[in-house]
Amino acid sequence: MSLPSKPAWYVVHSRPKCEHIAASLMAGLEGVQTYCPRIRFQKSTRRGKVWFVEALFPSYFFAYFNPAEMLRAVKHSQSVIRVVGFGESLARVDDSVIEQIKAEMADDEVRVVEVGIEVGDIVELTEGPMRGLKGIVNAKLSGADRVRVLLEFLGRENAVEVPASKLLTEHQPRVIVAKRGA
Repeated sequence: MSLPSKPAWYVVHSRPKCEHIAASLMAGLEGVQTYCPRIRFQKSTRRGKVWFVEALFPSYFFAYFNPAEMLRAVKHSQSVIRVVGFGESLARVDDSVIEQIKAEMADDEVRVVEVGIEVGDIVELTEGPMRGLKGIVNAKLSGADRVRVLLEFLGRENAVEVPASKLLTEHQPRVIVAKRGA
């Protein structure tokens, strides 16, 4: 395999949940730049609201390097599985794609994503005597972040007002980032 002799952006596959660590360690190599966009979001769990920080592209990040000189060092960097390639060639990423991602991320390494609740969403109650019941958000109410949820129990639909913080939603933060970018 003949390696390109000019630096470019490439996709690096890392161990799960180690993207930012691998990118940080690799950035210490001379002649290598890395970019690992991450998102920070709050999600309702069964134990309440919890903040999560995850890679925008799970198990992947970008590295800018000259393969002819640095491929071996990059491939053997800590927490790296491989440099992504197709057949005999490495998967090169255009500079414009990296710039678009940076623009979407507002040039932040970690972007805060709001995972909100909208009318029509399917939600699950996380606290109280009706914990575990699923329903549909009927209305957003004024006040302290309250919503009206239609729950089916006791053989009929009942409208219940609950704080939005006590609901588990099915929204995925990566989907929200993608929709805002479109």
